[in-house]
Amino acid sequence: MYDLSKSFPKEELYSLTDQIRRSSRSVSANISEAWGKRKYERSFIAKLTDSEGEARETQTWLQFALACEYINTEEFGKLNNEYNQIIGMLVIMMGQSEKWCSFSSLDTEQKD
Repeated sequence: MYDLSKSFPKEELYSLTDQIRRSSRSVSANISEAWGKRKYERSFIAKLTDSEGEARETQTWLQFALACEYINTEEFGKLNNEYNQIIGMLVIMMGQSEKWCSFSSLDTEQKD
């Protein structure tokens, strides 16, 4: 997303460019935070929910970039589909959070 946004006009630097970079980076950052909080299922789900929201926000910024003709239809379609896949995976993870948040007795013993 960073490389793509480098081609946006300079007048978009403090609006579209910054926003799309921030939201796209927040997707993976929130997943990382969720993983760190997986000991607490509600916190895990909350961070994944944040990640889903950032992914959807990124899709919105991509729609603006397309409408302003900063990206073409092919680029938009590819990226939008990738974000749909990410959102789908996040929804599955949230729906199966108990699988991601359960710790076996071996996990607990290794931490002691």
